[in-house]
Amino acid sequence: MQTDYETEGEKPMKEFEIRKGTPEDIEQIAELYDAVNDYLESHINYPGWRKGIYPVKEDAKDGVDKGTLYVLWADGKAAGSVVVNQFQEKGYETAAWKQEAKPEEVAVIHTFLVHPDFLGRGFGKNLLEFAEEKAREQKRAVIRLDVNEKNTPAIKLYRKLGYCFAGKADLGYGEYGIPWFELYEKSLTGKA
Repeated sequence: MQTDYETEGEKPMKEFEIRKGTPEDIEQIAELYDAVNDYLESHINYPGWRKGIYPVKEDAKDGVDKGTLYVLWADGKAAGSVVVNQFQEKGYETAAWKQEAKPEEVAVIHTFLVHPDFLGRGFGKNLLEFAEEKAREQKRAVIRLDVNEKNTPAIKLYRKLGYCFAGKADLGYGEYGIPWFELYEKSLTGKA
C-alpha cells in the first residue's frame, strides 16, 4: 500500500492510496473506465480508446483475477488504475530495446489511466512510480510500455519520468484506427 500525505498544520491529511484491485472493486473500476472513455469522446482522444471496446469491465476483472491491477483511490473514488504484468504485445520483439533483458526480467505497463475529475493532481506520476516500485519488488530489471503515437500528453509524462524511446511497432490495432504505437522502456536497476 502506498500513500502520500500533505501536511495541514500538525495534522497529516491522507490524499490518496494505491492498492491491488479486489473483486469488490470491479464495478468501480468499470465506472472509471467508462468515465475516461466518455471524457475522451468529448475531448481529444489521445489514446484512441473506445467505450465498449477498451478498456472494459472484463479487462478490470482479468487484472483483478491475475493480481496485476492496481487502483489509486482518492476522495473515496477509483481515481486511476494501472496494470503491471509481464505480457509483451506481439510487436515488442521488433523494437530496438536498449535494455537487454530476458522475458522474466521485464515488467510491462498496461491500461494506465486517471479519472478526468482527478487530472492535474499528479496521480499519473504517482501510478507510474508505484508501477516501477512493484516491478522492482518482483525483481524485474526493466519496465516497458506502448502508447498510441498520437498520445502526446502520455508520451511527455513518460519522457519526463525517464522512459526512453525504443521505436515504433504495429501491435495489430489498425482496424481501430491505431496503426502505430511508440515503445518506451526504463531501467529499474540504475543502469543506462
